[in-house]
Amino acid sequence: MKFKTTPYHHNLLKDKERLAIFLEAIKQFATTNTNSNLTEFDIGCGSGILSFFSQPYFKKILAIEIDAKVANYAKENLKEFKNIEIINADAIDYEYPFKADLIVCEMLDTALIDEEQVPALINAKNYLKDNGVIIPQAIINSAELVKMPRRNIHYDDVDSNTKYETISEEVFYNNIDFLDDLNPYFNKVITFGIQKDSEVNGIKITTYTKLSDDIICGPTPMLNPPLLIPINKKYVKCNDLINVRIKYHMGEGIQTIQVNYE
Repeated sequence: MKFKTTPYHHNLLKDKERLAIFLEAIKQFATTNTNSNLTEFDIGCGSGILSFFSQPYFKKILAIEIDAKVANYAKENLKEFKNIEIINADAIDYEYPFKADLIVCEMLDTALIDEEQVPALINAKNYLKDNGVIIPQAIINSAELVKMPRRNIHYDDVDSNTKYETISEEVFYNNIDFLDDLNPYFNKVITFGIQKDSEVNGIKITTYTKLSDDIICGPTPMLNPPLLIPINKKYVKCNDLINVRIKYHMGEGIQTIQVNYE
């Protein structure tokens, strides 16, 4: 099936690894569920690809898209499926007409820092059934100290040819389960073990997406590319322990990031 969409969403459709893991997680949920009247919310549905994956298994799918042009593309792409309704609305304050067994809310930004879906998910969870499930289930964030040539915040995109040297061990600093209450304000001191004598001038944040108990995916070209953040230059030695405070506001953008040595 050929999807009509914007150039950005076309790039999302080209990320086959990302599509494959979401398809696997949706099928796993639906085929292991005994309820024959499953309902789903697809938040920020874009071209409608994830609703397309879900439609064989769900009695009713409500797909929300804030961009009117994109919503119209989704309606065109999915017009033959009577169990899918596309709504052009802001999911942050949308009042859902029923409760869902599943929420699909694709989180595309590393550590949710620049992810507009955060407040939309917080709202939609009010309409999730008591035994309902969210895909993805969680994200796991890690950080490393690096030496990098660029002195601005940037993503380690596949096509960017970003070069940097990892100086510390990888520290897994938090695990966000989307069924739990989501506090968008992150503020924590992380201790890094240095692995070589070097200069440090940056931090790399990597997000691993947990779609279900047994499906975990690292970054893909369009799903949570690693984020590189500059920090003041510091010379370190192997086996040093370096404390860094990292602060950011999830959903409010990379301009909220603050990193400082403690």
